[in-house]
Amino acid sequence: MMSIRQFSTGLRALRGQNLTEKIVQKYAVGVAPGKKVVSGDYVTIKPAHCMSHDNSWPVATKFMGLGATKVKDNRQVVCTLDHDVQNRSESNMKKYANIEKFATEQGIDFYPAGRGIGHQIMIEEGYAFPHNLTVASDSHSNTYGGVGSLGTPIVRTDAAAIWATGQTWWQIPPVAKVEFTGELSEGVTGKDVIVALCGVFNQDEVLNHAIEFVGDGVKSLPIDYRLTIANMTTEWGALSGLFPVDQTVIDFYEGRMQRLQQPHERINSDTVGKLAANAKEMAADSDAKYAKHLIVDLSTISPCVSGPNSVKVASSLHDLAQQDIKINKAYLVSCTNSRLSDIQAAADIVRGHTIADGVEFYVAAASSQVQQDAEAAGAWQTIIDAGAKPLPAGCGPCIGLGTGLLEPGEVGISATNRNFKGRMGSKDALAYLASPEVVAASAILGRIGGPEEISGSKIAAPATLKRSTSVSTSDSEDSATGAGVDIIPGFPQELTGELILCNADNINTDGIYPGKYTYQDDVPKEKMAQVCMENYDGEFYSKTKPGDIIISGYNFGTGSSREQAATAILARGMQLVVAGSFGNIFSRNSINNALLTLEIPALIDKLRQKYAGDKELTIRTGWFLKWDVPKAQVTVTDADNKVIMQQKVGELGTNLQDIIVKGGLEGWVKAQIQ
Repeated sequence: MMSIRQFSTGLRALRGQNLTEKIVQKYAVGVAPGKKVVSGDYVTIKPAHCMSHDNSWPVATKFMGLGATKVKDNRQVVCTLDHDVQNRSESNMKKYANIEKFATEQGIDFYPAGRGIGHQIMIEEGYAFPHNLTVASDSHSNTYGGVGSLGTPIVRTDAAAIWATGQTWWQIPPVAKVEFTGELSEGVTGKDVIVALCGVFNQDEVLNHAIEFVGDGVKSLPIDYRLTIANMTTEWGALSGLFPVDQTVIDFYEGRMQRLQQPHERINSDTVGKLAANAKEMAADSDAKYAKHLIVDLSTISPCVSGPNSVKVASSLHDLAQQDIKINKAYLVSCTNSRLSDIQAAADIVRGHTIADGVEFYVAAASSQVQQDAEAAGAWQTIIDAGAKPLPAGCGPCIGLGTGLLEPGEVGISATNRNFKGRMGSKDALAYLASPEVVAASAILGRIGGPEEISGSKIAAPATLKRSTSVSTSDSEDSATGAGVDIIPGFPQELTGELILCNADNINTDGIYPGKYTYQDDVPKEKMAQVCMENYDGEFYSKTKPGDIIISGYNFGTGSSREQAATAILARGMQLVVAGSFGNIFSRNSINNALLTLEIPALIDKLRQKYAGDKELTIRTGWFLKWDVPKAQVTVTDADNKVIMQQKVGELGTNLQDIIVKGGLEGWVKAQIQ
């Protein structure tokens, strides 16, 4: 699918670039000399590094299924084992052995189970490095933005494409500027910042955006806080969360060089020395374009807790502590909050105390290096002496694997990033998220509470969070301009069709393609066409015809990663879907299978006004859309050919056209190999 979003792409030759665009420019392939890439553009990217973890074997299977035999650039690829490290079953050990064997044969950097969580390794070992573009087949690759590396997730097909060709595609998202002012009060952490952001801005304000954190408040945030905030921009709905490369970042790498105590391929005096020299050049230009601007006063953030069972619900610690919420389990684990400073902070709180009766407190370092440092500092043993149960460096409970999962009726508080219902165990349990300090204090108290309560003090009443939001308006003068887009042989100059309104938000992949068919590999194309959108509307097939264009609401294609949600629409003979916005995984699966899409909020809003009160699920609108690909422009007309609206969209370059012509990313990869 091509999800071409309705947001300003900017006068390329006149306006400056933001940091996200500048980093993409460095790693874009095939861009015409002198041409600036901007939000909305589809680009072919050659990322500095690509990480996969326990899913490396499925990626390898897909890689070999494409006919590939040798990784294009084994210095680009990293494999880590981190998710199911407690599982010693024969099948898991076989999978792990297969991954290690493949990595060894290909000369890929490989980190075995127990070395740590992949995202932490990518930072410790300098793969995710300031001002580079690093991707991973895992949603929390946003973490890399904490050190100024543009990290964003990809799906397995993308990873296989990078292994085979060194490249994949990306549409540069709209970029939201999040400005921090002030400084955090004592006792407030980076986890409190991102929990507050997820809870306050909980109306999809940054859904599918790239985020850039800016402002005077940034300089007071240590690296570990930045990593935590960047990590959970995933839960906030963003595709990346990028901090600037400032003196704090440079100091962090100076410290890393001392910790390594030996020459390192990626973190050395040369690479670190260039950071300061490149910082000014890579900083966002003063006239850079942003889709949104959010301002948050850090001094008005108080300790807060997410949940239960939702990252969009945030309550002040002060209020929850008064509710006497008893807990059964506490967790200091994950790529979010299990670094050295987190473990030390928890140790300072539990020192001299023991875990409350009836509470199990689990601790796992983000990496073996972190655990070694925590042991050397005495923090690790302090936590164990208090009664905590150690787990191997890895993911584990965060994703519902291994020891210590929540049982029915239990309540858990965790320093992880997700508390979705059933993720950490039983769907009949309650899960809260908080900072390491609050998790440790709660483990001692036996209920959700703060560190000050252990010494008999009360939690201070929360401040009123000061924040504001502004949205950039787009217009015809501030959109893609130039000589037009070249069209390669086999790709249409324009696409047209009648708009078929599916007037709902959050139509999920099960609504598009019923789950009962997902694992039936022999479903014929005709059957896929008949059941397309069946769970949304049983009359969809009879009301539509090949060549129609679906137009739907916001977050179309949310839910599971099934690729058939895209291929079923293609089977119905539809080449294009329009929506207010799309689920990110659906977006990638669609374009990887040669389904085009346009993201135009203004159009769905117009149709909703026209059909307000209409209860039909599927409506033939009598409006016709024409997408002029060379001009990067969409025109919508009624049955009398009266123009309803015109809209500039992002450019669909020849690189992405080639993927569509080849039948999707797999076909393109096979052609590249040949």
